[in-house]
Amino acid sequence: MNYEAVIGIECHVELKTASKMFCGCPNEFGGEPNTKVCPVCLALPGSLPVPNRIAIEHMIRAGLAFEAEIPVFSKFDRKNYFYPDMPKDYQISQFDMPLTQGGTVRYWLEDGTIKECRLTRIHLEEDTGKSTHAGSGDGRIAGSDYSLIDFNRAGVPLMECVSEPDMRSAKEAVGYLEMLKRTFVQLGVSDVKMEEGSLRCDANVSIHPVGASEYGTKTEIKNMNSFRSVERAIESEIARQIAVVESGKKVEQETRGWDEAKGITHSMRSKEKAHDYRYFPDPDLVPLEVSRDLVEKIRKELPELPGTRFERYTKDYGFNIKQTNQLLDDVSLAVYFDATVQATRIASNGSGNPQQAMNFVLGDLSRLANESNIGVAESKVTPGHLAELIGLVDAKTINSKIAKELLERMWAGEGSPKAIVEKESLAQTSDTGAIEKFVDEVLAAHPDVVADYKAGKLNVAGFLVGQVMKASKGKANPAMVQDLVKQKLG
Repeated sequence: MNYEAVIGIECHVELKTASKMFCGCPNEFGGEPNTKVCPVCLALPGSLPVPNRIAIEHMIRAGLAFEAEIPVFSKFDRKNYFYPDMPKDYQISQFDMPLTQGGTVRYWLEDGTIKECRLTRIHLEEDTGKSTHAGSGDGRIAGSDYSLIDFNRAGVPLMECVSEPDMRSAKEAVGYLEMLKRTFVQLGVSDVKMEEGSLRCDANVSIHPVGASEYGTKTEIKNMNSFRSVERAIESEIARQIAVVESGKKVEQETRGWDEAKGITHSMRSKEKAHDYRYFPDPDLVPLEVSRDLVEKIRKELPELPGTRFERYTKDYGFNIKQTNQLLDDVSLAVYFDATVQATRIASNGSGNPQQAMNFVLGDLSRLANESNIGVAESKVTPGHLAELIGLVDAKTINSKIAKELLERMWAGEGSPKAIVEKESLAQTSDTGAIEKFVDEVLAAHPDVVADYKAGKLNVAGFLVGQVMKASKGKANPAMVQDLVKQKLG
């Protein structure tokens, strides 16, 4: 029997704000344990929470980016449960009136296939503290005999993105998560660093026979700390569930952890019934009335989103998926690239040269950035100067070798490539007489190579062309050099 996976994702994203969700403590990663805390985030008696306006605006941005509905009214609720790193024994969250409802995430796979996944909601809540299990271990708590609690993270604004079960493979789940990450970085609402815990996701996975309308029993996978882990964990769980069903047993509803080293999921706890969190409106926080003027203001200020850029790069510019993803995964690089294309349009009074701009940005410029540990957008090569360089190449004023040398000098801070070319007379020559003189000199200096060519070793022509380019200090038109060398050799 053929089986189909059914996958839904619950994704927690820490928002980029100066302070925590309901107090003035700094929202910063790391630091000495329990130094970024106050009576509010420690839930001391008499303390009262105050909502963070920027976090609420970030939520509206995220919802609008995915065409979600932004209701007029919203509220905060208390989600009651005991957990060691929850000082209040409840979490301020949202239950039946979240800030955003619905929406669609459109993403693409490695082959360019466009997919869609519906969002159930994105709601706003506070993060918990962090437990560190330590000691020699007696088997009571994850192999540890005591735990340490750091409340620095408690109260950090957290949005939870809940998807519908619309994904059918591990690769689709990764594509969906990559789109969330690209969008949130583009919006500036989060840095989305999985290694720092600002993006955490759980996957709900089930299988059913292909064509069946009813879903199978789902399991929830936790402890995935990279997109690669998400893909491996889901694939492993799909294989496990198929093996369980084909052995005549039933898949149990449970929460499973991901073991990165062993490459398998393992049972953590059963989840036969839904938890009763006993939600009720938080009496310390008044309901929110979301201004329509604010929503429209945020909508107008939205930047160009990754999906729109993807369409432009692949359809209008003809870039492949790998090149497109390289640009989209670095917002500052994509902005720099777009500024360069715009500058080439202005300079040429036409469509510009996106392909040449992409070659430089993803090629030599990215190499120089890696070597110097300086971002392309922060370098001394401005989009305007790169557009100048592209114009010189397009006009055949300089060849690719001179262009590469100029780019390194621009990176070092020498400024305008046009000025360098004019000052040092680096312009490419297409003067037949001048080039023919260089060719004659090289052929006369290498009679043995000429003899080898005439004896049938045609590949030595490349050596002679290189020598001519060297003799001309890179200024000779390479195409004319090749033609003249072959013509002289007969």
